[in-house]
Amino acid sequence: MLDTPFQKPVAFRHALSLLYPLHVKYGFFNVFKYITFRTFGATITSVVLCMMVGPAYIRFLQRKQLGQVVRDDGPKTHLSKKGTPTMGGGLILFAIVLPTLLWADLMDKNVWIALLTTFLFGVIGYVDDYRKVIQKDPKGLSAKQKLVFQWIVGLLASYVIFALRDTPPVLKFPFFKEWSLDLGYVFIPFAAFVIVGASNAVNLTDGLDGLAVGPTITTASTFLILSYCAGHVKIAEYLQIPYIPGAGELAIFLGTVAASCLGFLWFNTYPAQVFMGDVGSLALGAALGVAAVITKNEILLALCGGIFVMEAVSVMAQVASFKMTGRRVFKMAPIHHHFELKGWAEPKVIVRFWIISVLLALVTLSTLKLR
Repeated sequence: MLDTPFQKPVAFRHALSLLYPLHVKYGFFNVFKYITFRTFGATITSVVLCMMVGPAYIRFLQRKQLGQVVRDDGPKTHLSKKGTPTMGGGLILFAIVLPTLLWADLMDKNVWIALLTTFLFGVIGYVDDYRKVIQKDPKGLSAKQKLVFQWIVGLLASYVIFALRDTPPVLKFPFFKEWSLDLGYVFIPFAAFVIVGASNAVNLTDGLDGLAVGPTITTASTFLILSYCAGHVKIAEYLQIPYIPGAGELAIFLGTVAASCLGFLWFNTYPAQVFMGDVGSLALGAALGVAAVITKNEILLALCGGIFVMEAVSVMAQVASFKMTGRRVFKMAPIHHHFELKGWAEPKVIVRFWIISVLLALVTLSTLKLR
């Protein structure tokens, strides 16, 4: 019997996806049609992968002598970190990509946009790390080169999001029901700015053992909830937030982002056995940025990821102040180094920043009812 126009895309969808179509083929796999179940499955898979592969991956980095380069002008307590394996972000990317491909509906366009953007930012980070660690070039990619590549990827991702028309090109204000700003074609550079800015902000935060992964876990977990709500017609209508077709599948992707960081934290907690490097931090920031753009929560990303914003602003303020007045605002930037030089022990800085991140996540979720 010939396929009908309806059957063809369904057959293709089942051929492309991995676990998702099992609910059609086998009745006892009915739970696989639920995003919530597949999110839990992907999250658990991601953590287990990190825990299982992590030790072998760290030994590989040690054999290749891919050790961290430590700044001489930084806190003296960091000199002991020299030689600690870096580029551990490869493990994070592996624990994001594989479980997402395994558990998500691979016909969902948002999943591919998020995955490819995250992976490509990871590639940019890898090139930077490769030059620093393997080619022994302490500068790696120049700031200009890095920004150019980031903007190219960010603009491409933003254009695809804009062209698909599932995500409205507007800026939503979370504390108000009716307020929104129609960006039109300005949406493309604006969305790229959010993605690139988030990527660099997480990169700047990654300066202490486990500091960046803590806020990434809370932010990704928060956006997991937001994406699920945005992709559910009834919930989106009830909460008066934009309904984004297919955004619910991003919950699976964001679950792997949070879980990969949780698994990586097992090895990255103080004193760290491995650092993520730019291959991890640039990718994680891009993942959060693209999720915020697709679900129309760009402003909430700045709120929920307030730690990342604070770190980025501290660097900009330090540079601007020194250029204009010759004076520094902080003892050292990013701001986590300022607190270290004030006498805070590294674990104290880390845990206190984590606490702030959790509070910001709770405030972010509360905005769903304030509308």
